[in-house]
Amino acid sequence: MEQTIGFIGSGNMAQAMMGGMIRSELVPASQIIASARTEATLSRVAAQFGIQTNLNNRHVAREADILILAIKPHDYQTVLEEIKHDVSQEAIIIPIAPGIRFVDLQQAFEQEMKVVLAMPNTPSLIEAGMSALCPNDKISSHELDLVMQLFGSIGEVDVLSEKQMEAVPAISSSAPAYVYMMIEAMADGGVAQGLGREQAYRLAAQTVLGAAKMVLDTGKHPGELKDNVTSPAGTTIAAVATLEQSKFRGTIMAAMQSCTDRVMEMQIDYED
Repeated sequence: MEQTIGFIGSGNMAQAMMGGMIRSELVPASQIIASARTEATLSRVAAQFGIQTNLNNRHVAREADILILAIKPHDYQTVLEEIKHDVSQEAIIIPIAPGIRFVDLQQAFEQEMKVVLAMPNTPSLIEAGMSALCPNDKISSHELDLVMQLFGSIGEVDVLSEKQMEAVPAISSSAPAYVYMMIEAMADGGVAQGLGREQAYRLAAQTVLGAAKMVLDTGKHPGELKDNVTSPAGTTIAAVATLEQSKFRGTIMAAMQSCTDRVMEMQIDYED
């Protein structure tokens, strides 16, 4: 890839993407430039990845052919106001934040730019992420393919509509937190029944990993896979019955709705 990749923000997600691009040999380190709030962060990133760094967001915006906005949601308005006259009309802008819409960026730049909305998740840090992308009408199929390659270096990629992107935090980018809580609860249960703490975490985490792989690799419905484990009057159906009585599935769905509700609130915050 010949394009210069710019990062405004050099936090964990940005670093995951830098590492994935470089390890996959998709983009050489010399073609990546990043900014951050502090010189200490930039020194650390430069030492780790060998990329170009600069404290000036406007400099990065001017240099980038593909500009990734890896900043906190509350920083978007300030940063967009800062860089809006420095980004080329031919540059591809990739915001990584919940609640950002095409109309928000059009208003910020005072014109329609080339934009791909993106929502990766934290397993991207180990190249096992799931990223959702949404291109606007100004993005060509070739440009979308370039962006898909970038995110493909840190995991799997899917392309969704702008409306569908509202649901992505609940089912993907925020969802690892729910799974971590489940693993922690399973491990606590194991400890309560006599297992060592580290042993319990390993058993629980590997079980979740294996179950997820079964869904992806077999293509079978999760309900069918569950039924395959539940013998009549057996141990698994006893556990499943308790989960149902405790509204396990309903609680997860309610949590996801709370997540999406917050996404919608953030959209209103951007409007204000």
